[in-house]
Amino acid sequence: MNKRIFLSPPHMSGNEMNYIQRAFDENYITSIGSNVTGFEEKIKAITGAKHALAVINATAAIHLALRVLGVDENDEVFASSFTFIGSVAPILYQKAKPFFIDSDKKSWNLDPTLLENELKRREKESIKMPKALILTHLYGQMADIEKIITICKKYNIPTIEDAAESLGATYKDKYSGTFATIGIYSFNGNKILTTSGGGVLVSDDLELIHKARFLSTQAKDNFVHYEHTTFGYNYRMSNILAGIGIAQLEVLDERINKKRWIFEFYKSALSASKEIEFMPEIPDSIGNRWLTTVLFKDYATRERIRLALENHNIESRPLWKPMHMQPVFKDADFIANKTSEEMFLRGLCLPSGTNMSENELKRVVKIILDK
Repeated sequence: MNKRIFLSPPHMSGNEMNYIQRAFDENYITSIGSNVTGFEEKIKAITGAKHALAVINATAAIHLALRVLGVDENDEVFASSFTFIGSVAPILYQKAKPFFIDSDKKSWNLDPTLLENELKRREKESIKMPKALILTHLYGQMADIEKIITICKKYNIPTIEDAAESLGATYKDKYSGTFATIGIYSFNGNKILTTSGGGVLVSDDLELIHKARFLSTQAKDNFVHYEHTTFGYNYRMSNILAGIGIAQLEVLDERINKKRWIFEFYKSALSASKEIEFMPEIPDSIGNRWLTTVLFKDYATRERIRLALENHNIESRPLWKPMHMQPVFKDADFIANKTSEEMFLRGLCLPSGTNMSENELKRVVKIILDK
């Protein structure tokens, strides 16, 4: 059998061991050290964010964001429905209530019209506003972020920008994760860059980052002994993983260029098929194309292609099942326009690893066209 082609495997830069060795040489292998500081500084330099905090994963980052924004039990948090559960599970950690909003077709991300209509309705009927909004940039592609942020500011709603999948993506030359009150990045093993597991909060609000830093290190008060006036979490990134992250950030542009090349390869090679639709890119934006995602004409076709690829030892994956369709959220409120439900049924993520060869891409394309 041919060597397995994975969806989006890790791709090392080759310089990671130098930073790992530095951590060993300094004997700082836990959550402090020059790599952690250097990783945060490099994130700020790349994205233009004023402040950054490195933590163990992006879900922890979102949890901290909700906590520092004051989200508490029975508060309501608006969120993208078409996303991974890690984006929204922290709402439950805070015993708050999720309210899911469906996608638009021009970006596949949260629909600003649905958002605005719901906020107008609440204003008119004197219904309590949400405590925050979590907006996801899906599969590395920018949501209609400028419009969404403008709507939220009008109603004084803090925003959390889930840029876990979109590191390096831009809208009008401004980086994803830097539009909202707080931005979140992921460095999970399958992301465009990885620290094996890791996340980052960014914000222009220093006080929010200070609060998140305090909570991420067990909320230890400023005493020689361990003194706690509230509880926190063991959420900081280790110096070892941060070293991997520095080396990965050194090749971000290279990785984005390769991801975008892979997308264009698929689009060109599959252009003869009139039954395949690719994820769009909104005007004035440049996505990182973390995963190349497509829609087939129906569920049966999608499944036939997915199974054919798997039979040839090639990994693919259906698009995210919307959160408002998930059993765990069966009692949650939502606004649906059927967009994400349709995309879930018809959509597939194609192998998009930046170390894929052209011959491997041709293998994938041939199977799709043959079926």
